[in-house]
Amino acid sequence: MADIKRYPLARHLRGNPTMHVRHLRRGKTAHEGTGLSFFFRPLSAVLSEVPVDDRELPLMFHARTADFQDLAVQASVTFRVTDPAIAGTRIDFSVDPDTGRWRGTPLEQVGGLLTETAQQQVLGLVASSPLSSVLADGVAQIRDRILHGLTADARLAETGIAVIGARVIALRPEPEVEKALRTPAREQIQQEADRSTYERRAVAVERERAIAENELQSQIELARREEQLVTQRGTNARREAQDAADASRIAAEAQADKEEQLARARANGTRALGEAKAAGEAARVAAYRDLPQSTLLALAAKDLAGGLPQIGTLVLAPDLLTSLMSRLASGDPAVSGGAQEKR
Repeated sequence: MADIKRYPLARHLRGNPTMHVRHLRRGKTAHEGTGLSFFFRPLSAVLSEVPVDDRELPLMFHARTADFQDLAVQASVTFRVTDPAIAGTRIDFSVDPDTGRWRGTPLEQVGGLLTETAQQQVLGLVASSPLSSVLADGVAQIRDRILHGLTADARLAETGIAVIGARVIALRPEPEVEKALRTPAREQIQQEADRSTYERRAVAVERERAIAENELQSQIELARREEQLVTQRGTNARREAQDAADASRIAAEAQADKEEQLARARANGTRALGEAKAAGEAARVAAYRDLPQSTLLALAAKDLAGGLPQIGTLVLAPDLLTSLMSRLASGDPAVSGGAQEKR
């Protein structure tokens, strides 16, 4: 929008670099160009201001597919006025000399022209394709169709408007149809997720099984080694017991040999002592063999007396003395011999 300042009987317009200003005075061009600054008289001046910068025009319209489904097309078109002089004669870009504002809505007219032209191009394309095909492959086709249709449109070229680019932002069916179309994809995604979950679980189970097998093999190996240890301990205990038994047997045999030798020595000593005693007795008996009976009795009485306890007082009965005296008187040699030995 031009900047217009009011002065007595005159106005001053100051434009900007993106606006093409045209000043007509009495039907003739007084000033024309971009970025102009000039004075004019409001009663005789006709001003128009045409934008020459790139403009973005959002498009939103509905189309029906071959399977009678409503499709909302959201796009954007970039355009520019390439011939402001022609555009100023085809579309009302006149501005108020007091405020600098457009008297009409020229940009809305340009937008409506572009929207209708683009919609006309898209309707023919969408109407010949089913909804699924349009949603899958229609973005590039719709963009190319809009761009080609707008650049080839004769009315736009005659108006001095050039389309620089076109973009398709979104293709949206009705909410119920969109939800129905999303269901198979969601189901497939869910199936893939479930399959991934099952595979992950299967891998986890397989790993757990491998771990359990390793633990079982470890326990088996440990039990086998414990069995070997118990067997080795039993063997060692058996060997120790056998060694102890052998040592005890050897000690017992040595003790038995020792005792046997001692017994044999004692027996030999006892036998020798017995033989000596027997020889002495034999000699004694041989010495007593030729002695008279009275002598033997006297010796026996002597031995008997030697074996009796000590006698302090001996009492002789009269009968014994009578018998003894009678024997002495008769000259018994045993009594006489005994009496002499006592002397």
